[in-house]
Amino acid sequence: MTPQQRAESLGFVFEKQTPGYLNLCIRSGNQLLSSGHVSTLKGKLGAGVTTEEGYAAARDCAAKILNSVWNTHGTLDGLRVLKVLGCVNSAPEFIEQHLVINGASDLLHEVFGKTGDGYHARSALGFVSLPTGAAVEVEAIFEIL
Repeated sequence: MTPQQRAESLGFVFEKQTPGYLNLCIRSGNQLLSSGHVSTLKGKLGAGVTTEEGYAAARDCAAKILNSVWNTHGTLDGLRVLKVLGCVNSAPEFIEQHLVINGASDLLHEVFGKTGDGYHARSALGFVSLPTGAAVEVEAIFEIL
């Protein structure tokens, strides 16, 4: 099964995007670079938002990234995930950013394979705040094979 087929089997419906103020995904040479995609969930991890809720929010961000990649590339096939950056709106004592961003990584593993093209480098960082009060923001870089 191809990545496009796996995403569709997970229930993804890809929708055309209207260009906005910034490019949500841009091609440069043989790479696709996404903008940061914020979660629908608002709030601060460790202060009202649980790690499990953050995990789902990171997964939501990755799903939005996949839609932007699809809009730029026309398919999820023929891609390798290179790098993921996850930003977590964190209370000072919150230390589970890596567990939150696993939500994004796990979705990319499901679509592209954990040991194949979905095996990526990653950073998971805590921030005092994120735009619009989002709980999580994720960006990613893909290689076009």
